[in-house]
Amino acid sequence: MAMSPDQPPDILERLEDYAVEAIGLFRYLQEQSDRAGWDLGRQFLRAATSIGANVEEAQAASSRKDFIYKYSIAQREARECRFFLRLFIRVDLAPEEQLRPLLQEANELYAIITTIIKNAKRTR
Repeated sequence: MAMSPDQPPDILERLEDYAVEAIGLFRYLQEQSDRAGWDLGRQFLRAATSIGANVEEAQAASSRKDFIYKYSIAQREARECRFFLRLFIRVDLAPEEQLRPLLQEANELYAIITTIIKNAKRTR
């Protein structure tokens, strides 16, 4: 199944950029002495890179149902990223000015993915 006509053409590029930023944050956290940041950073990195991986998989979905399923996984991973970033801000694991743009982008990606899922469900 090819990309949905309702899908923004730059979503994969944005997701790759997000993953690159997440890797940067992970590397930053690995340089810190706070081991909580090491462990939580690993979980955040898995979720952040999984968003793009699942959207990439959706591009080759065998059916609309499979497309929606893959996007639903990406949506859950985006929610997880938002949780971790809010937590990082609350416990001061990284400078807030580094975390806020990632949180903003996670919110936007979540909204885009949610819209894509809704549109895919509506055009059944």
